[in-house]
Amino acid sequence: MMTETMEAGTDPLVQIRQQIMWNRLIAVVEEQAQTMIRTAFSTTVREAGDLSAGVFDLAGRMLAQAVTGTPGHVNSMAESVGHFLRKFPAETMRPGDHYITNDPWLGTGHLHDLTVVSPAFHNGRLVGLFANTAHVIDIGGLGMGPEGRSVFEEGLYIPIVRCFEQGRPNAMFFDFLRAGTRLPVELEGDVYSLCACNDAGARRLSEMLGEFALDGLEPLAAFIFARSRHATEAAIARLPPGSYEAEIWSDGYEEPVRLAARMTIGAASIAVDFAGTSGLSSRGINVPPAYCRAYACFGIKVVVAPDIPNNWASLAPFSMAIPEGCILNAPHPYPVSVRHVIGQLLPDLMMGCLHQAVPALVAAEGSSCLWNPPLRGGASVSGQPRGNRPALADFEIITFNSGGTGARAMRDGLDGTAFPSGVRTMPVEATETVAPVIFWRKELRPDSGGAGRTRGGLGQIMEIGAAGDLEFACNAIFDRVAHAPLGRDGGLPGAAGAVGLRGGKTLRTKGFQLIPEGERLLLHLPGGGGMGAPATRDPALVAEDVRNGVVSPAAARDLYHVALDAEGGLDAAATLALRRQRPD
Repeated sequence: MMTETMEAGTDPLVQIRQQIMWNRLIAVVEEQAQTMIRTAFSTTVREAGDLSAGVFDLAGRMLAQAVTGTPGHVNSMAESVGHFLRKFPAETMRPGDHYITNDPWLGTGHLHDLTVVSPAFHNGRLVGLFANTAHVIDIGGLGMGPEGRSVFEEGLYIPIVRCFEQGRPNAMFFDFLRAGTRLPVELEGDVYSLCACNDAGARRLSEMLGEFALDGLEPLAAFIFARSRHATEAAIARLPPGSYEAEIWSDGYEEPVRLAARMTIGAASIAVDFAGTSGLSSRGINVPPAYCRAYACFGIKVVVAPDIPNNWASLAPFSMAIPEGCILNAPHPYPVSVRHVIGQLLPDLMMGCLHQAVPALVAAEGSSCLWNPPLRGGASVSGQPRGNRPALADFEIITFNSGGTGARAMRDGLDGTAFPSGVRTMPVEATETVAPVIFWRKELRPDSGGAGRTRGGLGQIMEIGAAGDLEFACNAIFDRVAHAPLGRDGGLPGAAGAVGLRGGKTLRTKGFQLIPEGERLLLHLPGGGGMGAPATRDPALVAEDVRNGVVSPAAARDLYHVALDAEGGLDAAATLALRRQRPD
């Protein structure tokens, strides 16, 4: 068997071999994730990729994560495996065992995420652990929304338990699972999918170990951790040391929420203190600390060390101080169902700090939190049909959509793209196939990208109705309506979001609300902030934006100081004169 050392500074051929094995391990966990996507029942997984997958050593340290997945899932899952090992020590695990939880404080922050951990064996020896997380559509309770007053109202609460024992399903567990949800077939199918996903990873890992003549993962883990830690610390060392402060505002629920951070960059580490952040909410927008750490670390890493694979060692130089009693450190049993509307603002907050240190590497603020309306219809909303009142089939669905991302130093922001979550926008056809809903409009929102030298990404306009324009409900979980994404370096804010009905009525941005019979839900998703003064944008790019319908002629004139001719082309002479008159 192979006995070569995995320490840095070994023979170059050995290092190449080690790097090949590292890349192979990343491919193994990506196949793990793709297995879940192919077998999942929930559209949130198979269409949007709202999941994570990874492989861990026997101490619960993440070695590699799949490329597919969200930072909130991946980085909180990185903490989860240690909790599983404390309840089920590695030496007690057997082939075919699978363990599961959706505990928000032991998993990824709310009850709608299932986390499964499974042992991996090679030649009869336990060599590692595979873990994954997936967002499921329904877990019972009030459904995904902010209305709960405690986590116990928000859905079925699953402690860390064994759902399969040596390949045999735990019948009592599945009885409770099916009884606690509106979608028993889909939820049970998703649990089987998560277990199959880990089984696929374990098989590929065993094949890999055999191919490279390895007894286990320990030598490779030592190499991965040493290289990742060294590379991350070297990236931090290139930053200007010091302390930098920033704030960002969320619409909140009862009142606006202030997120504050003080980032201290040292020689080989970065520490963040969230003192000054608003206190806890009585509703489900609170954030468990693991989810706070997950997105804060991602917001730093995507700027400081984006090319270093994500694992335990590359995350280790980042530390967080989250004061007790603040909304980013929710204790049990506070409601946390929609923790993402706050948590997904954290990368923008981290970039607000880093902008003062490395301005060229950060983006302007974006739409950030997903606009993913949970929709519900049927008897649970409208009661039993009476007389000649038409009946709408019962359904529970969630669709993932995004506004625009913030502009970058050298490029425009991305239109209708999820950042920081990274999930894919769900095709409307996929949602219409599984629920009696119709998407009457889904289009880019003109003039929603913040003006700047580089323009913010565009938001979207969506109009949603139920079949026959019957009554249905939306459990609103939207943000960036009262607080639009801000630009940087003179760039203008993106357009704020808006929630209402086609008929003109404004709806609350959060909470369970009825869409009356004959009406449709109308959403205007936020655009990203701009970067740099608008008057410094290349006039040809502004004219192209006007031709493409993403910037209006009025905005071109008033915000960018660009004049167009009668045919809609760039009038260079008039633009030069206009910019001389209005140099701002």
